Amino acid sequence: MLKTPKITELFAFIAVEGPEDEGIIAMMLGDKWMPMLGADMKRMESLRPIAQNIATINGQKVILAKFTTRINIEDIEPSDSPIKEKWK
Repeated sequence: MLKTPKITELFAFIAVEGPEDEGIIAMMLGDKWMPMLGADMKRMESLRPIAQNIATINGQKVILAKFTTRINIEDIEPSDSPIKEKWK
């Protein structure tokens, strides 16, 4: 199994809707929405041109924010399920 590093920081492109109103922006991938988040700057740099286009099209400021405090809220453990076999 591929081992991925633990996520210790998270980056997000955020649209500024108003003085106290912000939201994470997303982009369409096929027929699904993908939030513009990443755990490293390399990913965010690859998404930056899309964030720029969204800012331009919508006439909104978009900021790149970095979050560095991680608090685990809940552990959701796998349950026995026939669908689990499809993911192996």
